[in-house]
Amino acid sequence: MSQTPRPSHPVLTTTAGSPVADNQNSLSAGPRGPLLLQDVHLVEKLAHQNRERIPERVVHAKGWGAYGTLSVTGDISRFTRAKALQPGAKTDLLMRFSTVAGEAGAADAERDVRGFAIKFYTEEGNWDLVGNNTPVFFIRDPLKFPDFIRTQKRHPVTNLRSATAQWDFWSLSPESLHQITTLFSDRGLPTDVRHIDGFGSHTYSLVNEAGERVWVKFHFKSQQGHRHWTNAEAAEQVGRSRETTQEDLYAALERGEYPRWTMKIQVMTDAQADDWSERTGWNPFDLTKVWPHADFPLIEVGVLELDRNPVNYFAEIEQVAMSPANIVPGIGFSPDKMLQGRIFSYPDAQRYRLGAHYNALPVNAPRCPVHHYHKDGAMRFFEPRTVDADAYYEPNSVGGPKQAPGFAEPALALRGDADRFDHRDGNDDYTQPGNLFRLFDEGQRERLFANIAAAMRGVPEHIQRRQLAHFDKCDPAYGRGVAMALGLAEGAGSAGATGAAAEVSVA
Repeated sequence: MSQTPRPSHPVLTTTAGSPVADNQNSLSAGPRGPLLLQDVHLVEKLAHQNRERIPERVVHAKGWGAYGTLSVTGDISRFTRAKALQPGAKTDLLMRFSTVAGEAGAADAERDVRGFAIKFYTEEGNWDLVGNNTPVFFIRDPLKFPDFIRTQKRHPVTNLRSATAQWDFWSLSPESLHQITTLFSDRGLPTDVRHIDGFGSHTYSLVNEAGERVWVKFHFKSQQGHRHWTNAEAAEQVGRSRETTQEDLYAALERGEYPRWTMKIQVMTDAQADDWSERTGWNPFDLTKVWPHADFPLIEVGVLELDRNPVNYFAEIEQVAMSPANIVPGIGFSPDKMLQGRIFSYPDAQRYRLGAHYNALPVNAPRCPVHHYHKDGAMRFFEPRTVDADAYYEPNSVGGPKQAPGFAEPALALRGDADRFDHRDGNDDYTQPGNLFRLFDEGQRERLFANIAAAMRGVPEHIQRRQLAHFDKCDPAYGRGVAMALGLAEGAGSAGATGAAAEVSVA
């Protein structure tokens, strides 16, 4: 009896491992007859195709990513006991860049904030630093986040993006001015993600071996410098390709041109936070504010380098589950209200998109021992997390995983009674964006005016004038320049915007 020749390639199988004899022709009752339901391979292929897509991210849907490492070259051990931040430490990571507003099929070359999210696979668990290419954001209270994102998405009737909705919301939310000024400056339209800076944006905390806490902001400075497109150049790029960022990042890594960022931190003690707040009137935990470098200088930590493309985009970039709730010993949270909201909303979004066991997927799985009591549910595919089968609850007396009080953080001193405080009361939303504006040279200012005017065309005039009143409070030249670019010279300056300013004051 002759043996079947062994093929020189792997045998195609069903997902259950059964060999597939024919992947070109469906099983049917004759050449002109109907198909048979017993063709399990056909049924499996069609059924799987119907389930290949998962819900896209509500925000940051369009993204690009790569693997790399963080090498610590500085010494910040006086601030933190986190092993990944100790001198000489080297930690593997996965980085995902993204746009905020665009859907998964949006063009890359759009004026938008760029997400800058990093998953560090540390020996103490995964640490996710989920930030942007800007140090601030549009709002400071998470209660406003769903409404803000609705203004960035499609109108429910026209199914089109609405500039009126965006500027109506922004002009009624003056805390957005700092981010608006950044977004419509040159840096709001980068040519790619190798040439952008990254920021943790939020205020986090570091805790050292002595249990002492300081507040911290994370910065990543591009060693490639910055490159930006004008609106006209970006439109030309979109006409050529909708995937310009993906093309650039993937090709650069394949060529061996590995992008690098210098990681730095700003540090603020509790006493400094109180003093700075009293001197400036600014809340150090306000996401719409920066910490001036003159007051809190940058301290170098190390170098982040990307050096490897993912093998499967869906499995590794679409399914990566970033969450600011993922911290490790020595790194903690702060009273930053937006951070507090994201600590809930990010892992909740991942449970919705990927399922209850999303952290067991290979791209999300920690590279250290994991012990927990989360057992059942869809996609329960990992090995038991406890040695003894009887240890399926806690506390138990059969040797199951137990708490470790030694990892507790120092207590957080609360300031004041719990209440719904007016987020605008006592907040100065004009000085910092005005300071940013005054840093721009004449050419940067003219492009800022033109970019804002282009984005506001078609917006009702009363909303335009309301926004002009905010720009004027930042700097009279700011309001005047945008007004002239809009052809509303009479609306520039305090005198011309009195009505709008009055409307803002009671909004």
